[in-house]
Amino acid sequence: MSLHRTSPPAALDAVALTRQLIDIESITYNEGAVAGFLVDFLSSRGFHVETMPVGQDSESRSTTSRFNIYAGTEGEQPDVVFSTHLDTVPPFIASSEDDEYIYGRGACDAKGIIAAQVAAAEQLRTLGAKVGLLFVVGEERDSAGAKVANEHPRGSRFLINGEPTDNRVAVASKGALRAAIRASGKMAHSAYPELGDSAVHKLVEALDRLLDINLPVAEGIGPSTLNIGTIEGGRATNVIADKAEAHLLIRLVGPSEETRSAIQQAVAGLAAVDFTLEIPFKRLRHLEGLPTMVAAFTTDVPWLTNWGEPLLLGPGSIHVAHTPHEKLSKRELAEAIDLYVQVAQRLVNGEA
Repeated sequence: MSLHRTSPPAALDAVALTRQLIDIESITYNEGAVAGFLVDFLSSRGFHVETMPVGQDSESRSTTSRFNIYAGTEGEQPDVVFSTHLDTVPPFIASSEDDEYIYGRGACDAKGIIAAQVAAAEQLRTLGAKVGLLFVVGEERDSAGAKVANEHPRGSRFLINGEPTDNRVAVASKGALRAAIRASGKMAHSAYPELGDSAVHKLVEALDRLLDINLPVAEGIGPSTLNIGTIEGGRATNVIADKAEAHLLIRLVGPSEETRSAIQQAVAGLAAVDFTLEIPFKRLRHLEGLPTMVAAFTTDVPWLTNWGEPLLLGPGSIHVAHTPHEKLSKRELAEAIDLYVQVAQRLVNGEA
């Protein structure tokens, strides 16, 4: 792990930092440049910075290095760690701004959150708080960075993870279960369908059954949901298909066993199921008097269990994340800094 530290300059401009981060392309697997920028930036502001290498995935075409960042006070065990992710979804969109908003890829998911957390950590350090910053790679794909970070905890009591929650504290974060549904058949000339066995027809029937299954509902959280995201198969319109597959994502509101069983029963005799990824459903701590929400999306929180009791909180709306119109209100960014400071102080002081 590499180490860096210098003296801090004057006050941080969170809007400017957000735009600087947005303008460094960091689509998943290509986070090295933005991480390198933050190493230098945080070091210049007096943080002791360490890097945690994270390997490239087999899906990645990038040959660049990627790594997590931990920043704090050298030799100090933090009480609270702020965390979020460095990567974004494609495509890259450069930053812009007007009087009210910052625009661009990562504005709210999660580069504005990085800026707010850095600013909050600086304020807390001046108040004598023991605080750290953890920025990880790969959240938008498989949480690879969070899994590596979980092997290198710093003994913190609390983790405040940043995602776009409209500055409301999440009482829960839905999990995710990805599944591949694959049907097999026999090719034949389409003029003689009795000589073949259509995998596409099997898959269509299997998917129809899946759309009819009853998914779990959790009180205070809402329903589990299912989305069939992609379908492909067949050779040509005049060929009976010998293979077809679909990929779906279920948002979990509890343990996955019941949902897994329902999916397997629904497609039995028509297709095979391969469960390719699971992120657990997570209930979270919240603080009295602060507005709350349920995060219907997944986060790195389930993979950072060694970093303390988790909270989920951040500026921006998830409804504009991952869209061509991603933006973050400057007012909300400023409010997030104050809110992060307040929440960290309440946690350390034992307030409910």
